[in-house]
Amino acid sequence: MLLRKYLLVTEFQVSKCGSHIVKRRRDVLYPKRTKFSKYSKGRCSRSRVREPDELGFGRYGTKSCRAGRLSYRAIEAARRAIIGQFHRSGQFRRNGKIWVRVLADLPITGKPAEVRMGRGKGSTQCNWRGWIARVSTGQISFEMDGVSLSNARQAATLAAHKPCSSTKFVLWS
Repeated sequence: MLLRKYLLVTEFQVSKCGSHIVKRRRDVLYPKRTKFSKYSKGRCSRSRVREPDELGFGRYGTKSCRAGRLSYRAIEAARRAIIGQFHRSGQFRRNGKIWVRVLADLPITGKPAEVRMGRGKGSTQCNWRGWIARVSTGQISFEMDGVSLSNARQAATLAAHKPCSSTKFVLWS
């Protein structure tokens, strides 16, 4: 249920859920505020996803086959690849839709180059690494609707090359 509150993009609906999303750095979605400024890296669960691994919004989607971490750049590159495929086919302007079901909500810290060991964890400001999202096995990454099956399959194939994890195409049944 954690991802559901990040799916809504309009400011009215987001503020109703109690969390805020900021769009900065070339249309990248990440939280405006987090509970802590630094998080531990943690483990990606290799078991099945706890949330429903079924399509909730569209007719087609991409599902992750392995657990891992996705950077905000990989998510944005996959989203742009899907939208580019829809625009090339000419179906997106009429009634095509896309939903991004993963949000990069964990900040990655880093220490500057040539700094001695110790003195705590690196900061998020001086050597900024970006945001990541933990993806479980079987979690839906993107959902599409309003386009043909062949066009959605081509878009999912293009989007699968962008992140470093393997994905597969899913149909609504």
